[in-house]
Amino acid sequence: MQQEIDNSIKVIKSGGVILYPTDTIWGVGCDATNQRAVDKIYKLKGRVAGKSLLILVDSIDMIHEYVKDVDPRIVDLVASYDRPLTVIYPRAKNVARRVAAEDNSIGIRVAKDEFCQTLIKKFGKAIVSTSANLSGEHAPVLYNQISDEIKNRVDYIVNLYHSRVRSMKASRIIRVKNNGDFEIVRP
Repeated sequence: MQQEIDNSIKVIKSGGVILYPTDTIWGVGCDATNQRAVDKIYKLKGRVAGKSLLILVDSIDMIHEYVKDVDPRIVDLVASYDRPLTVIYPRAKNVARRVAAEDNSIGIRVAKDEFCQTLIKKFGKAIVSTSANLSGEHAPVLYNQISDEIKNRVDYIVNLYHSRVRSMKASRIIRVKNNGDFEIVRP
């Protein structure tokens, strides 16, 4: 695993895009602060300009680097949640253009997976995580469900879990409103 983390960091630091297993599904990712890399993901997926991108962080503390004024109630919720939880926060900061939505909200998930956590911790910044599919197609849970088109367009494919069936589920999604209340977007 260490070699895959080192290889991934080298690619991400150079502005590249990786194909990697996350704690939910297979994703494509890059440095969330690198505009050129973010633009590559939009082009790779054929993604509509108005759609934002999710970012993964390694800890609750790292959320504060990318969101202004994180409500302590949400921090407690994230800390206590045992399955993957994506939170859409208002008032994003420190990310490349088009990572945050047009209303400046941003989806963030604290990675629970060992590979992702270690990768992000060693990289020291958030990583984009968007499904490893062309826009409009089904998101791949298994490596063999990823199209050759995606595989051929990324700069590096993480060589882990290619033949392993992992019990991955989409994350629950909640949206934090400007007043601090929240709503469930996906149960």
